[in-house]
Amino acid sequence: MHINTTPTTQNEAWGFWGTMGGHACVAWPVAMQQIAETTGEPLESVRAFLDSKQGRHFADSVRDGLAGDLGIDAEIHAAVAQAIAKWMDWKIGRITARETGIPRGLPYLAGFVIHCGLDEVCY
Repeated sequence: MHINTTPTTQNEAWGFWGTMGGHACVAWPVAMQQIAETTGEPLESVRAFLDSKQGRHFADSVRDGLAGDLGIDAEIHAAVAQAIAKWMDWKIGRITARETGIPRGLPYLAGFVIHCGLDEVCY
């Protein structure tokens, strides 16, 4: 028997879940796992990130990657991986560092996951 230990959203109306709409049930566990594996951060921090304003923006990146020509499971996995690569390539700049306290030069995704995990109040 497998017990699901993936934290559930605490923000069904907004954040990643709300932005993903009908794809949220499939996309949530995929995003949770892939982001945790990529950043090395705990699932609770990933949940805080996905429930935040930044999670909504991350969902926009995932939705941009949905091709429509694969099955939804394959599409979601590919779109999440593509969004992660994009967000890990972006770096925290001077202004964001000053506004949030996230160290400049840190990958955007890792920085905001850590920030949200510590704060539980994200932008």
